[in-house]
Amino acid sequence: MRPVILLLLIGLRSALLAEEMPPTFLTLRGKELARQDLTTLPALSADKPKGFASGFAGWRFSTVANSGRSGSWNIADGAFRGMEGPAANHPATASFGLPYQDAVIQVEFRLNDVPLEGRKYRSVFVKATDEKDYVTALFISQSGSNLTAYSAERINPANRQRDKEPPVGVPQSLKLGEWYVAVLEIRGQEAVATVAGKSTTTSHPLFAKPKQSVMLGVGVDASFRNLRIWEGMANPEWPKHKEAILAAMKPAKK
Repeated sequence: MRPVILLLLIGLRSALLAEEMPPTFLTLRGKELARQDLTTLPALSADKPKGFASGFAGWRFSTVANSGRSGSWNIADGAFRGMEGPAANHPATASFGLPYQDAVIQVEFRLNDVPLEGRKYRSVFVKATDEKDYVTALFISQSGSNLTAYSAERINPANRQRDKEPPVGVPQSLKLGEWYVAVLEIRGQEAVATVAGKSTTTSHPLFAKPKQSVMLGVGVDASFRNLRIWEGMANPEWPKHKEAILAAMKPAKK
């Protein structure tokens, strides 16, 4: 193939990829910090973690079926599939350790159409952690998504982790077996979550702390692919975007 034609094709492909990239509102995508296609099983980290949130680089998850609170993970249909054990009463979780501050966290997800087998909620989540605990979380179900902050003062006695602040969210209708994109933006004390074109925003002092990992979670059975993390740069259009997002938001169901 002639070099000029090859360059034109590369440029066209780049332009198409740019067009497919979901918009951001709080931030602009800066330097890429991580790219995980999740089409093959990620290597597990050999680091010794500090609790569940920090002290490791790379992935932590279990591949053992019905392995309790962390669930089990494998590759199915070319994607990273998480399965909650029917008796666990806890989502399947997989954590990716890396240091970051302001960030854009983007991942594709699919709620898989499998029997509930006694499990209550089909869901996925994306959580950001600091050195000790959760900072914020994007929760997604078939009926909507919500953005949750965690308390700097209150501890939940049931799990001895930071208690959740009241969530903010929007109703949605997501189909089983279809791929969607979730985007979680964090900059300073503010955060924005966008799923299938609908956004929520909230703020909390904890958001400004240095982050140590990203956790993916699954209630029942779901798959992920194309996890990407960028530095979150200032977006000069944020005041206008914030006004529009707040106007469209409705209280999330508790």
